[in-house]
Amino acid sequence: MFRVWMALAVVAFCGVARGQAPLYSAASIVNASDYSPGPFAPNSVLTIFGSNLANIPVTSAGVGLTQQNINSGTLPLELASISVYIDSSQVPLLYASSTQINFLVPTSQVAGDVQVWVVRQSFTGPKVTITLANTAPALFPSTDHFAAAQDFEANYAAVTAAAPAQPGDLIVLYATGLGATQPLPETGEIPKTAGLIVPAAFASLQVLLNGNAIDPRTMFYAGMTPGFAGLYQVNFFLPGNCPPNPQIQLAIGQQISAAGIMLAVQ
Repeated sequence: MFRVWMALAVVAFCGVARGQAPLYSAASIVNASDYSPGPFAPNSVLTIFGSNLANIPVTSAGVGLTQQNINSGTLPLELASISVYIDSSQVPLLYASSTQINFLVPTSQVAGDVQVWVVRQSFTGPKVTITLANTAPALFPSTDHFAAAQDFEANYAAVTAAAPAQPGDLIVLYATGLGATQPLPETGEIPKTAGLIVPAAFASLQVLLNGNAIDPRTMFYAGMTPGFAGLYQVNFFLPGNCPPNPQIQLAIGQQISAAGIMLAVQ
């Protein structure tokens, strides 16, 4: 799972025309976990796809997080001479290449329309508008459309098609977009401890298997994953009658994660 979080980027495919401004649109800003469109939530990792984003050669895989650019447990505000702004404030970055930027929506943002733009050295890209909601759950699908999860009963082994969970197992499901937590990390802060989502969100949180909500009493934690900015987890027991490979979604109020993602269950 941790490899999944660190690999929220893909290899860049083209270089940069150095005299041109960054080019992208509101439609090319998506959730970094599943590439779904908005609305997005504060403390979510988003991806900007575009061109002329960074002065990085075509052969480069881009610039990601390292021990050198994480300062005192806080994500950098600049990578590869790129900055991203939301409503005039620089936001934390996780990855930058000539065609892709991954950034973290600050925890301090509130629901509503916001403007986003990219600055590469002296070149400024267009200001585009995206919409934020208090929560906007999304899962991390694999290439074969299974959700990123671990099985407590199997010594936290990854739940995959080759190593499915069993009905009744305690599952750690990874997600993003679950909104504010207690405590709430500072902007760009990599949380060191657990933090539950706020009571109003937890009260309406549902884990849906084939569209049916599990018993909420079997959910034991929903909140931040220590050590990873923008990453959440939901810990719950699979029902004893869980069918094989059910579709799994998270819902909070009217916001629901994308369909078509399964949980590997035998």
